[in-house]
Amino acid sequence: MSSPSGAPSALTSTPKKNSAGKVVFATFIGSAIEWYDFFLYAACAALVFGPQFFPAGNDTAAQLGAFATFTFGFIARPLGGIIAGHLGDRIGRKKMLVLSLYLMGAATVLVGCVPNFAAIGVWAPILLVILRLAQGLGVGAEWGGAATMAIENAPANRKALFGAMPTIGLPAGILLSNLMLIVLQKLTGENFLEWGWRIAFLFSIVLVVVGQWARRALEESPVFEQSVKEEPTRAPLLQILRHYPLPLLLTIFISGIPSIGSYIAVTWSLSWGTTDFGYSSTALLWIGITCSALQMIMVPLLSAWADRIGLTFLVVLGGALMIVTAFVFIAFFSSGNILLAGVGTILIHASTSFAWAAVPPLLTRSFPDSARYTGISMAYQFGAIIGGGFAPIIATSLIASTGQPYSVAVYVSVAAAIMVIAALLLTKFRVHQDTVR
Repeated sequence: MSSPSGAPSALTSTPKKNSAGKVVFATFIGSAIEWYDFFLYAACAALVFGPQFFPAGNDTAAQLGAFATFTFGFIARPLGGIIAGHLGDRIGRKKMLVLSLYLMGAATVLVGCVPNFAAIGVWAPILLVILRLAQGLGVGAEWGGAATMAIENAPANRKALFGAMPTIGLPAGILLSNLMLIVLQKLTGENFLEWGWRIAFLFSIVLVVVGQWARRALEESPVFEQSVKEEPTRAPLLQILRHYPLPLLLTIFISGIPSIGSYIAVTWSLSWGTTDFGYSSTALLWIGITCSALQMIMVPLLSAWADRIGLTFLVVLGGALMIVTAFVFIAFFSSGNILLAGVGTILIHASTSFAWAAVPPLLTRSFPDSARYTGISMAYQFGAIIGGGFAPIIATSLIASTGQPYSVAVYVSVAAAIMVIAALLLTKFRVHQDTVR
């Protein structure tokens, strides 16, 4: 199918310059490292940052403050996506992927160096917010570029499967960050809350070196080279806003809402479980690791299935499962039994895998070659705000105001229904129907 300017879609006409193995490894490992940094902060916001970086005296207020700094990262993500998308569509995908790792790694290491509230007072949360904003810029620049690079280098009948590689970087990052915290809790004991957690942030410098080594081996996307030659775009952002506003809006909901279930399961539940039910934080971290390991298996399998049966069906099925498992999660988690809590958490987290498997190719086919990095980044990062960014705060506030844990399940269910409607509407606005079915 032709792009808006009349040039053929480079997604199916350009010869590959990168081997499949090179693309799969580089997009996966870089995304995993960035999500390690991002979710390490999320876990520590639930377990550590309240007492460390906010005044003592009101535990709920301190926890909400910690989650608020967590949310700032989501607010910055669209800006990172827009800047990286603009440059990535004009000067190259690879350059932005390398830069995003440097930015994310530097911010994460510095979080591990920030003194606590007892040492520097109000400057502690201020510095934390600044560095969280930098993390948001870094991860905002990352995912759209990694998904674009992976899918633009994929065979015609494997777009969804290749697109799964940066997607499973997310659960891999959760798994690695949770494992790191468990090990540090064991090694540092009572000192974990004081300084042991900082080691996990400082370790990021090692991961950045590995990620840069993997990504420097990539050559620039051949689709980018052809689209620049045939369809030079001075302002990709304006092209998206002028010609693709409705696909952008719909993909924001499709890409953002699955993260509500994910963040409820692996981030907010850490705080709710330890404070309201006395669950061990280590046990909850192990549950998060199990969720992530399962998702790393499910997403590629579901993506391969999507290449055969279509993407919209997978999103609709995922939305229906999110609605059911949201109520199961609340019932099981609030039982006081850690085994049931684990089952409920795994079920709701697994339900999001169906949508995650379809998100990268759905976003890819919604925007033209010449502005794809920008379109994907805007959709995914604005979606992250309405999805995961506010999920822990909304869930905490709902229970505090209503006293009813099932209000959280209703919140997840309404969001899932909106995602399903958006996916059905998006079928009318395909830019590249030949990219994926």
